[in-house]
Parts: sequence; C-alpha cells; structure tokens
Amino acid sequence: MTSETSPRPFATPSEIREAGEDIPSNTAANPTMGDIIGARWSRRDILRGSLAVSAIAATVSPLALTAGRARAGSHPESAFDFAEVTAGSDETHHVADGYDARILMRWGDPVTAGAPAFDPMNQTAEAQAQQFGYNNDYIGFFPIGDDETRGLLFVNHEYTDAHLMFPGVAVVTDDGVTIPDFTKEMVDIEMAAHGGSILELVNSGDGFEVVADSPLNRRITATTEMHLTGPAAGHDRLKTAGDPEGMTVLGTLNNCAGGVTPWGTYLMAEENFHGYFKGDLPEDHPEYANHSRYGVPGGWYEWANFYDRFDISREPNEPNRFGWIVEVDPTDPNAVPKKRTAVGRFKHEGCETVVNGDGRVVLYSGDDERFDYVYKFVTNGVFNPDDRAANADLLDDGTLYVARFDADGTVEWMPLVYGDGPLTEENGFASQADVVIETRRAADLLGATKMDRPEDVQPNAKTCRVYCMLTNNTRRAAGDENAANPRADNAFGHIIEITETDGDFASTKSTWDILLKCGDPSVAEVGASFSSATTENGWFGMPDNCAIDADGRLWVSTDGNSAKATGRTDGLWAVDTEGEARGTSQLFFRVPVGAEMCGPYFTPSGETLFLAVQHPGDDGPSTFEAPATRWPDFSEALPVRPSVVVITKQGGGRIG
Repeated sequence: MTSETSPRPFATPSEIREAGEDIPSNTAANPTMGDIIGARWSRRDILRGSLAVSAIAATVSPLALTAGRARAGSHPESAFDFAEVTAGSDETHHVADGYDARILMRWGDPVTAGAPAFDPMNQTAEAQAQQFGYNNDYIGFFPIGDDETRGLLFVNHEYTDAHLMFPGVAVVTDDGVTIPDFTKEMVDIEMAAHGGSILELVNSGDGFEVVADSPLNRRITATTEMHLTGPAAGHDRLKTAGDPEGMTVLGTLNNCAGGVTPWGTYLMAEENFHGYFKGDLPEDHPEYANHSRYGVPGGWYEWANFYDRFDISREPNEPNRFGWIVEVDPTDPNAVPKKRTAVGRFKHEGCETVVNGDGRVVLYSGDDERFDYVYKFVTNGVFNPDDRAANADLLDDGTLYVARFDADGTVEWMPLVYGDGPLTEENGFASQADVVIETRRAADLLGATKMDRPEDVQPNAKTCRVYCMLTNNTRRAAGDENAANPRADNAFGHIIEITETDGDFASTKSTWDILLKCGDPSVAEVGASFSSATTENGWFGMPDNCAIDADGRLWVSTDGNSAKATGRTDGLWAVDTEGEARGTSQLFFRVPVGAEMCGPYFTPSGETLFLAVQHPGDDGPSTFEAPATRWPDFSEALPVRPSVVVITKQGGGRIG
C-alpha cells in the first residue's frame, strides 16, 4: 500500500440517499407529480363529490376504490398462490414456504477461468477484476437455445462499501464510520469491483450452476474500454486529454438497474455517476451549469485523488462521458461495450425494453432523483428476430421522449429533438448531441412533470401497461399538500400505472392511474392505498425495482425499509393489478438486516427467479470486522458478502 491517504466518511445506503445521493438539482418551474395528482382527482372526482369519503381515500384511483368497496370484508381471488412470509428483520433471508432460496454467487467468487479464490484479507485489483464484483444490483437472464438448460446471467455491480470490504481500515466514531487512510490500492480494488459480471449457467436437473470455465464468463469494470455511439459520439464536449477523439471511454459507473434486449444483449444503466467526481469549476465555465444540473461533483469517492480524470478542474468533460445506457454483447467476450448516447444522459434507473406491434423497440427509463422525469426511447428501425446482427445498432437511431402527466389522466410523451420547440440554438442547443448530453435541461424546457424519484419503469407486453416505481420524496415541503395527495413528506413512495393507447407502446399520448400509494395502511396519516385484503406483512414502502413474470404478474422489490424505520427489512412483494384483488400485496422474500432487495428477474418459463441482495449487514456503524450480519456464509473468517440468490419451487413449477 502507498502512503497517499485521505479521510473518507461513511453512512448507510439509506442515509446516503437522504443526505445527498438524490439532492434535487431541478429548479425548473414544471408541475410536480403531486400537483398533477391533486389537480386530476380534485377536478375529476372530489369536486363532484364521488370520492368525498376522505382526503386519504382520494389518493386511490377510482378503479382501486371501486374494487376496494366490492371486496370489503371479503377475500378476493388473487393471481398469486403462496404462503406469505412474515415481515421482520434478522440476520438471514426468508422465502415463502415450499420454495428453495440458494446462494448462486457471492462477492469475490471466481468469474473468469483461472480466477483466484476469494481472499478477503489479501485483496488485489488484479484478483477482483476476475472475481464477482460488489453490490450486485440488476440481474438479467437470456436462454441459450430453445430450452432453459443453459443461459447467460448478467449482473450489475453498482457501487462499493469500503467500510465493509476492507479489513482494518474503518474507524467508528461518534460521527459514524470513517476511513482515515484511503489508498490508491483500495481505489483500484473499488474500480475493479464496479461494472458487471456475465456468467454462463447450466441446469442439469438440480437447478442452475455457474459454468466455471466458460469462455463466455466475463467481468466488466470501471476501466474496461467502451465506445461512444450515436449523436454525441465524437462531440467536443466528450473529448478529454486521454481521448482527444471523444470516442472511447474507460469504464462504466454506478450501474443500478438495466435490461435485456430482444436480441439478447445486456443493457447497463449508469445512475449516480456524479458521486465519483471531485474538484471545482468557475461559474463562467461552459460546463458549470450542466454539471450543476446533474449534481457534479458529488465527492463520494477518493478516485480523483489518484486519477485526474475524476477531477473536473483537470478534466471538465469527463462527467459528460457517464450517465448513458451501455450495451454489451454477452456472446462475444471480446466485444467492446457501447454507450448508446441516443437514449439520453441522466441518472438511469433501468432500461427495460418491449417490441412494439410494428416491430420497433421501445425502451423505458426513469431518472432516479427527486423531481426528475420519466423517459422512453422508440427506435426508428424494427427488430429482426431472424437476423441478430441486423439489430446491432438499433439503439443508435430513434426518438427520445419525456413524460408530461396531465390532470385529465393523459400522458403526453414529448420528443426531445433538436430544433423542435425550445430545443434550439437560442437556448444553448446547437445539435442533437447537446440535447442528449443535457437531457435533463431539455426536458425542463419542454415542461416535463417532476416525479418522486422514478426508478424502474417496466412495460408489460401482455397488458400493454407500464409500471413506474416512484420510491419517495421526503423533500416535498409542507404547504404543497392537496386533498388528493396529502403527504407533504412522501417517505413511502407510490406506483404509477400507464396504459399505452391501443396497445401501442410507441404512442405519444397515453393514460395514467395510481396503482398504489405505499406505506403502512394502519396509520391513517400515511394515506396508503393497499387493498383491504393486504395483511400486515403485505404492505411495503419505497418501491424500487420490479419485474413482470411469465404470467404477466407484477413483482416489486424495495429499497429503504429498515428495522429502525419500519420494523422490517426490504424484500420482494407480489402485487395484484387486475380484478377485485387489485392493490393486494403479499410478501414472498425478505432480505437480511441492512440489505436492499435488487433484481428481480424470472426465466421465460417462470420456474426460476433470480434475486440480488445488496449491501447486507450495513445497518448502523457496521465495519468489515463488525457487520450487522455475516450473511451468507455466517463464518467469522469471512466478511458479509453481497450475493445473488436463485429461487425455485420445491417439486418444480412456476414461482408464485
């Protein structure tokens, strides 16, 4: 280790979010989702008196209220059938009775052929670059062949928790946990632990296992070479001293959720990239306002102390090279990942795709920050199921849209196209490259609706509905309340349901509704809207990721529940969206203390479910030596380890 050091404070992931991970940088005067909800229900229902039962009742959609009245005192038939898990918090995970939950991969497990065994006391960047990375988040799966005996698993590694990763460095003080001696070697290990893993799996009859020596197994890190494509590729604002052509980027950062394309590529969504940068720019610098809109520099990491490219005073264009969707071809371990700039630059939470009826591909993504927006991208070209190569660059050519949610219950998808409306040179946009580099500012000018932290946005191909997870917004000030949205401090979030017109995912005008207002329904002031059939274990807060299974059913995972705040950990809930059971939620899986529930992803048959358990043990002043749990190994010789869990039904069959 070198003598170059710097202090580094830490907090739990939920505390980081509250303290500044998503400090709103949107100063536009556009209406918030609360304003729109209030206007819509006030105008359509409250003034007519049809929903005058209470202000809290008005947070529920008319469809949900009608269903709720019908099922009052009854037990409507759910689309799900399993024995619900009891909510709570302890050192291990829990799954519904009749199911097996097995650890598939842990931080440090070998990925590439010849990778060394995990040695937490003697970590190196070289070893970590061949091993499973830290804080697994998004999971995707693509079958190889017509059955599910073989397939490729894709896993994002979002960020690192150095206080839980490195032995003998964290110090607990009255102010929390700090690392007073942060070194270049530790930074290099962190960079190697970021990115993603690609793993070949085989199922020989007893469930999926990793093919240890597969030539397809691959690690992607914060130093992997990547190419820029689309309208911003080669633009002056993406050029740096290390890349004077503006075409090649080293690495990908803070990959949260993601997606799998119909042609079998892996999409990595760069989210909170701002946290990796330090330094200052003068206010008259051309990139000052742009960086401010994205929260750059965030200053979470010490990387700028050792690498100039993360110091904006030395490389002011480097942040513009992050915040993109990265496409990776998992069938070729030598394929260079591509940052698809046409899809826009913001803090992407996911990038889920669906093939439209006319063959075009539609990609949905949320910008995970308080008061930011929901987007979709529609390709100009069409998907060719018979020629994989023909789909290689579909994401370089299309139209990016941002959503405006109107009070009449419609969604206007507004195109972010240079020259249209305010996106002109008079407003600082000289080309489509400027529009996609400054996607947030372009959306501000179009009047997009400010949302409460949009996370996963998941299309359902069976129903032509789209589900948008809105995690929370605790910075909605008192005085912004209205009869239909009384929660000025929206700590629990909600779920928006979008119905695409005539089943056309490329439609520019859709309709919207509220599926759920989250939180404990037994506390009237919270204003939750789960159905009356939801048990005390079934409610949840802070919806984050979601999945649609083989039967078209919705599953929701959460980020932010804790024993301190809610008496329960995060988990995976099954949510009814149809019929009298609409708004009913049931707990299927819960994570160990301190962890966040990520993933989830089903195989096409629905018989295997992959989940990612992120930052387990990070509860209170936890350290490598003293975590809140030693899950999943429960060995004093091993630290707590983020891991991927594979779930199957005992005796076989579909999950849930």
